[in-house]
Amino acid sequence: MNFMLDINIKSPDVPVQYGENIMLMGSCFTEHIGNRLEELKFNTLQNSNGILFDPVSVCRSLVSYIENKKYTADDLFYLNELWQSWQHHSRFSGMDQQNVLAQINASQQKAHEFLKKADWLIITLGSSFSYRLVENNDSVANCHRAPAQTFRKHLLSIEETVTSLDTTMHRLFHFNKKLKIIFTISPVRHIRDGVVENNRSKARLLEAVHHMVNKFDRLHYFPAYELVIDVLRDYRFYDVDMVHPNYPATEFVFEKFAQYYFSDASKELMKEIRQIAIARKHRSMQPATNAHQQFLRTHFEKAQKLSAQHPFLDLSEEMEYFRGDTETSLTK
Repeated sequence: MNFMLDINIKSPDVPVQYGENIMLMGSCFTEHIGNRLEELKFNTLQNSNGILFDPVSVCRSLVSYIENKKYTADDLFYLNELWQSWQHHSRFSGMDQQNVLAQINASQQKAHEFLKKADWLIITLGSSFSYRLVENNDSVANCHRAPAQTFRKHLLSIEETVTSLDTTMHRLFHFNKKLKIIFTISPVRHIRDGVVENNRSKARLLEAVHHMVNKFDRLHYFPAYELVIDVLRDYRFYDVDMVHPNYPATEFVFEKFAQYYFSDASKELMKEIRQIAIARKHRSMQPATNAHQQFLRTHFEKAQKLSAQHPFLDLSEEMEYFRGDTETSLTK
């Protein structure tokens, strides 16, 4: 018997491969996928503005990378003893204004250069709700715990989202003619908005994204949302808050992503890199034993061989660990 719904996942005509540059943007679910790609030694850059939820904030950030926008003191505000940016996550906030600006502009420059050469852009949208400043109606990416009366909450219409995405896609393809884009919708439930409101929000994102994917050849849709909501469809796949998918759920989604979006050669290489990554995390109870020393030498040689065969892989940290741990143990 089949106890799970089947789902049709369409693979892209040109699959994702090792050696390509992959930029990721969007909600916290973006970082689940991005961290796995990074761990498996794909060349990635993720969330250069920090976590973003709504399509307007994502599009605004992408345009700022294209234009290589330089932020100034006028773009910051002071709240709760910190200098902050309405367009950035609080990880950029700080007590020193110049330091905050330096971090933001360094991230901008890095994103500009990476986007220019990126092969893939993965955009994960989380919510159709946009927050706008009451004083000037400007949209914000992060509320930074400012008083609620500072903002006006707005549920973006499908037309507003499509217009924002459409304009940004045209600019992206003009800026980087080889760029391919994968859209996903985050399965994280925004329960703070309310269950009914969250579903309305997700529905608008789904409709807008599918409109865009049907319009552009280089746009793809990966059903991360449907894999959690309709295939797994069980609260045991959520964390204790019943909002965020847990590790088994995110791992299931990533496995499906790899299965349908990676080239066959990349899938084989990924298996070897995963063995190296697992070995790197191993902690021996008896590090001075001959068995552990052989374990380290074996994996150092594997990492060294992989680096020689695939020059685009950076396994220097792993090789340093295997070599350094061996030398440390032998000198004890």
